[in-house]
Amino acid sequence: MQPDYKYNNPLVTKFVNYIMWEGKKSVARKVVYDAFDIIQKKTKEDPMDVFDKALKNVAPTLEVKTRRIGGANYQVPMQVKGDRRIILAMRWIRESSRNQKGKPMAESLAQELMAAANNEGEAIKKKEATERTARANRAFAHFA
Repeated sequence: MQPDYKYNNPLVTKFVNYIMWEGKKSVARKVVYDAFDIIQKKTKEDPMDVFDKALKNVAPTLEVKTRRIGGANYQVPMQVKGDRRIILAMRWIRESSRNQKGKPMAESLAQELMAAANNEGEAIKKKEATERTARANRAFAHFA
């Protein structure tokens, strides 16, 4: 994947692609860069550091997958592998930003990234809920 032109980071390009809606990449790019500018103004930190920290904090270590064994469905806890961790983190940040109504997307995205970097916010709650479910179902780990 090509690194983006402003921050020279392939993860930002991937994140822009995740934010994109109906093929409007220029709009998605503007939203992400505006969010990074808001982060820069509010925290006086490098937005890339906040972005990386947010992704690291939101990325889950455990998830559950449904397995059908002997006519019963079990929620089997599994380790989350490399790329999927980043994908889930980006997806959860995007969804929690989209669910904030009444604000421009760039503003809600910046707010969610800053919250995730501080281990709070909707995306972190989603991660904790997923890991809590996986820990609660560890009795079925032998089905993995």
